[in-house]
Amino acid sequence: MNKFEFLGRLTKDPEVRYTSGNNTQVTTFTIAVNRRFVAQGGERQSDFFNLTAFGKTAEFCAKYFKKGQQVLVTGRIQNRSWDDATTGQKRYATDFIVEDTYFADAKRDGAGSYDGPMPTSTDAGDFIAVDETEELPF
Repeated sequence: MNKFEFLGRLTKDPEVRYTSGNNTQVTTFTIAVNRRFVAQGGERQSDFFNLTAFGKTAEFCAKYFKKGQQVLVTGRIQNRSWDDATTGQKRYATDFIVEDTYFADAKRDGAGSYDGPMPTSTDAGDFIAVDETEELPF
């Protein structure tokens, strides 16, 4: 199974570009993920991951993600290689391709913040909307 899951905060607003061939939207962003443990007497360390989303997921990230937000992202890890044009050496990179995204912050209210239902990038499919103020039927 090839899957990653990160919970972290965006270090800056997402950046958008488009592929040259079929004009697909590509959104890139970086999140800081806290390490689980703190060294005795030290500060909590974080790892920074560069992430890439394509298509509808890219559109969602570009529209709703902002610097400082806490998000949960899942996806696949992908390796690629190429020959460096200047040195002729083989180069390698590991990419984190985002497939699903979720908001992990509590809903905020007030000026300049989001106070509506929190959208997710996943398709609702056959699910129906439920009024959260009513009692559940089970």
